This record gives sequence, structure tokens and C-alpha cells, in this order.
Amino acid sequence: MRFALVGVVNTATYYGTYLLLRHPLGYLAAHVVGFAVSTVGSFLLNSYVTYRTRPTWRKFVLFPLTVAANFVITTIGVTVLVEIAHMDQRIAPLVAAAGAIPVTFFATRYLLLGPKVQAG
Repeated sequence: MRFALVGVVNTATYYGTYLLLRHPLGYLAAHVVGFAVSTVGSFLLNSYVTYRTRPTWRKFVLFPLTVAANFVITTIGVTVLVEIAHMDQRIAPLVAAAGAIPVTFFATRYLLLGPKVQAG
């Protein structure tokens, strides 16, 4: 439940940044910047709120690896949805993000809590 709440905050951060920068930078550059901004927030919120663990510089440096798959999935998804499916640029990032949520959850959990945590 805490992961979902943090996810809502991160999505709002990403989406707000994306909408703010979409016109001056274009949708793809706005996606990349929004993703970077929300990744920093995600690390801090997941550390403190979701998994209640102390953030470290090592975890901070490794954290982008947990969202790498998410980034690839959402970037390809946004591009396909906008360029091929002709979806509205304001909606495409939200649709693309939905498919990447499970990947991000398990990767983040593994990084912040370690490999010995059992699923469930």
C-alpha cells in the first residue's frame, strides 16, 4: 500500500514536470527530464516511507538501475503510443507507465531491502 502511495506521488511529480516541459522541450525530452526528477523523489520516498530504511549514497547511485527497465518500457511505450497509435501526448505517458509498475516494485524492493527478503 505504501508503495502505491509513493507511486502516486512519483507519478504526479513526473507528470507535472512532463506537462510543464512538453512544449519548450518536446514530449520525449520532457519525458526524460520528468523521469529523472521523479527518480530522485522515488528513491527518497521509497527509502523512508515504503521500506523504512536509511538511504545511503551507494543505494542512491544504484537506484537508477531499479528503474532502468521502467525507463525503457515507458520510453518505448510513449514513443509507440504517440508516433504509431497517435495517442494524445498528454495521455501516452500515463498509459505507458501502467505496464512498468510491477517491474519497478520488485527491483526497488530488492535494492532497498536486499536479496533475502521473501516475496509477499
